[in-house]
Amino acid sequence: MTITTQTQIAPVAQANRIKLIDALRGVALLGILLMNIPGFSMPNYFSETFKNEPASLNFWVGEVITVVFEGKMRALFSMLFGAGILLFISKKEGVGVHFLFYRRMFWLALFGLIHAHLILWIGDILYLYGVCGMLVYLCRNINPKYLVLAIPIVAILDFGLNTYFYQGVRNDRIAYVNAKKVETEKKPLTATQTNALTTWREIETSMIPNREDAKENTRKMKSDYATVASYLRPMAWDGQTEFMLYEIWDCIALMLLGFALYKWGFLSGSWSNAAYRKVMLIGYGIGLPLVLYSSYYGFVNFSTLEANLKRMEQVPINWIDLIYPFQRIFLVMAHASFLILLYKSGKMQGIFRRLVSVGQMAFTNYIMHSIICTLFFFGYGLNYFARFDYYQIYFVVVTIWIVQLIISPIWLRYFYFGPLEWLWRSLTYWKVQPFKRG
Repeated sequence: MTITTQTQIAPVAQANRIKLIDALRGVALLGILLMNIPGFSMPNYFSETFKNEPASLNFWVGEVITVVFEGKMRALFSMLFGAGILLFISKKEGVGVHFLFYRRMFWLALFGLIHAHLILWIGDILYLYGVCGMLVYLCRNINPKYLVLAIPIVAILDFGLNTYFYQGVRNDRIAYVNAKKVETEKKPLTATQTNALTTWREIETSMIPNREDAKENTRKMKSDYATVASYLRPMAWDGQTEFMLYEIWDCIALMLLGFALYKWGFLSGSWSNAAYRKVMLIGYGIGLPLVLYSSYYGFVNFSTLEANLKRMEQVPINWIDLIYPFQRIFLVMAHASFLILLYKSGKMQGIFRRLVSVGQMAFTNYIMHSIICTLFFFGYGLNYFARFDYYQIYFVVVTIWIVQLIISPIWLRYFYFGPLEWLWRSLTYWKVQPFKRG
């Protein structure tokens, strides 16, 4: 019988960390804030004021964010999370590692619930990552070439599920429009038509607010903690329960891709520079035309709430949505290749050392994003919600970046981990871990 010793299931030593992966994680973590910041600061339909105004600075900031960063940073972060799973179980032996890993994911999911329902960030990814981590762990020993197949398979599956969901909402919308026409003509409504009005009203309150709802939502966000919580918590809960089936597949596929890329040595910088350049050129060569076309399509067809609803009534399948998962993969692979080449070149090492520290403290820094932004923008804090132009909220982003790039390396001079990383690790191993350096 093999006896599993404590040393065999010990935490990964600092000396065994792969600094390149930490640096990439730091880039992804900071980049995610570019997409999250409007959720903290902007009202419903904020982009309508500039979405079709190419002369506006807001328009071009939005286009750059959409084309270069949107979805790509989250994809990179998910891939690195997959790699992190393999790093966590490396050099650990015995059945105890399985229990250890699932306990780690349990605590992560619990942190996600606290993040969403106490700190009040409805865009939380920790709960999703905890659930998906438990699932992808079962695939850790699969050959990488099969893991990569998850990307196109899941892209098609995800498109099918989202189309199914979209068509359900579309049918409810058409039923509502027909019932509303009857009501406007002062004719008696059938039970089915009355139900159609009620159903659409529920959709408005939970997913697609009307104009008056949007104003009321802004008022709630500028109110006290209890009011903000009563507005955000139901949406967070729906995302973690009812809509989870639609969200997990993309996350699972990206984590499996992370498995494959780590096993192949891509994420650890083991490939030749020529190979990374080839991936980068292919990624940008295919991904950029796709995302630019998709962005232009959105510019033409999705300008306002009313235009979106009218299009929903007319179009049963949004085939354009098929572009998104593919352009994102091509571009995230290109971004990763570019960053790896830059890291390997030895240039900008001062910045990369700081990014390594940010990546090592990704959990703490991610939660700090939410604490800073909720206290700055929400009504129970400084109440800057809906007060800035779109481009101005990115001054807040850059400020947070600078603070974390400065503070993270200073913190790690005196402590082995960020405070939340230390807590998570201690809960995982059910033993207080070393924290302060000698």
